[in-house]
Amino acid sequence: MAVDNLPTDVKALHALLVEAQQQLVKKDQKIHSLHKLIHAYQEEKRLAAARQFAPSSEKEAGQYYLFNEAEVGAIEDVPAAATLDTDTTSLTGKPHQCRGGRKPLPDHLPRVEIVHDVSDADKRCACGCTKTHIGEDVTEQLDIIPAKVRVLKHIRLKYVCKQCDTPPQTASLPAQPIAKSQVSAGFLAYVITSKYADALPLYRQCHILERGGVEIARNTLCQQVVKAGELTQPLINLLQDKALDYPILQMDETPLQVLNEPGKSAQSKSYLWVMRGGPPDQTAILYHYDPGRGQAVAKRLLDGYRGYLQTDAWHAYDAVHSEDVIAVGCFAHARRKFKEAEQALPKSKRKRIGNEAGKTHQALKFIQQLYVVEKHLHEVNANAAQRQATRQRDSVPILTAFHNWLLQQQVNPESRLGKAIAYTLKYWERLIVYCRDGCLEIDNNLIENKIRPFAIGRKNWLFAASQAGARASANLYSLIETAKANGLNEYDYLKWVFAKLPAAKSIDDIEALLPWNINSTALVNWVYA
Repeated sequence: MAVDNLPTDVKALHALLVEAQQQLVKKDQKIHSLHKLIHAYQEEKRLAAARQFAPSSEKEAGQYYLFNEAEVGAIEDVPAAATLDTDTTSLTGKPHQCRGGRKPLPDHLPRVEIVHDVSDADKRCACGCTKTHIGEDVTEQLDIIPAKVRVLKHIRLKYVCKQCDTPPQTASLPAQPIAKSQVSAGFLAYVITSKYADALPLYRQCHILERGGVEIARNTLCQQVVKAGELTQPLINLLQDKALDYPILQMDETPLQVLNEPGKSAQSKSYLWVMRGGPPDQTAILYHYDPGRGQAVAKRLLDGYRGYLQTDAWHAYDAVHSEDVIAVGCFAHARRKFKEAEQALPKSKRKRIGNEAGKTHQALKFIQQLYVVEKHLHEVNANAAQRQATRQRDSVPILTAFHNWLLQQQVNPESRLGKAIAYTLKYWERLIVYCRDGCLEIDNNLIENKIRPFAIGRKNWLFAASQAGARASANLYSLIETAKANGLNEYDYLKWVFAKLPAAKSIDDIEALLPWNINSTALVNWVYA
């Protein structure tokens, strides 16, 4: 029977019933939404606890054992062959092959000979004859003289003609890294390497120098470091050109606190932008300080760049993406989202093959398969063409299956798993670009690894006092990390730069100081001559 044909009182009851049903539906929807919200909050709580109390990786876990590192190392198994007497020289003068993984001590280190002889009584045989010296066994030990400080005394000879009134002529002093300063190129290289490569703050270095009998104020060291960083700017400009000339570039950024910035409080964040570019045999790694993290900075740093740009999903880079600048995603970031979804699950459910746990496990399995392909390519040292062909054959089918799987999933969009799936689908086109070119990487880890040295140092020296200090630090980090990426010892390279750069008169002179233009053997011989 139609509702219109019902009596008036029945119609009223029917209307009330319909309204009640609608209210129940709304109530159920509200309860369902609240359940989803509570579930999301519980995930965030578990994830926060995991981040606070558990290491995120085995490497990070190692940081917890730094305090008892000596004790842990002492109880580890040591090969029986790795004893002092294994590194000896035979009667033929040829060293025995090192066993137990021991490497020979570097040839460039100076040797101090300590001769051990038998007693005069032992030199006579029981038969009454004098024993003949037939050779020796040689054992080498590594020794360190801490902070051996010396003074370079520059003596400039003066000449004058006694027959006329011409002024005296004095030998010129070679160009110095810091004019009228008491520190040499080697001293600057030592201090800067200790601060930026070894994360040793300047105030601690002052205490170390005091133990050697040298007192230098921390403010003086600060000024010298800033001036050294400013000196290297021409070299940094060439490194920047080299990075932007190559059509593959990786970028990332990390917070930096600078105390004295115009218009900003001391507690506000500034940023260090990091880029990695250049051909594989001429890798340039550059750090740029900037007060902001917006699109204007990305545009300025990447002005004129053409090629692939691999970054995380930070929106500032969207301003430079175009037909000429192709965005490349990072699968490490996508994997991290699913790993966080796994950590957000209750511990009792993480290993179950249930709804969310099973889906999270499946997503991580897809990504793991992609990395297995990359690991194989790395192990066989594949070239760009081989990498591209292998990815097309092995990785593309995995990516296709993964993408189809992602599209089929129906999960709470507010959950960590839902957010991980949404993130991966949103940036899918960027994530698969790496299969187009064998020179590209599957992730941005190479540049993120260059954030790590700065992050470790930041925990020790906390902040930069001024913008000039921040720029100088960025320049010095750039030289150190670029030297390491090109196989040079960072101290040796900095000493070379500070000794040669002040006398550079042309672009060719500065280009000669780029790390790939320096022979590592000749550099070591020069430093330790």
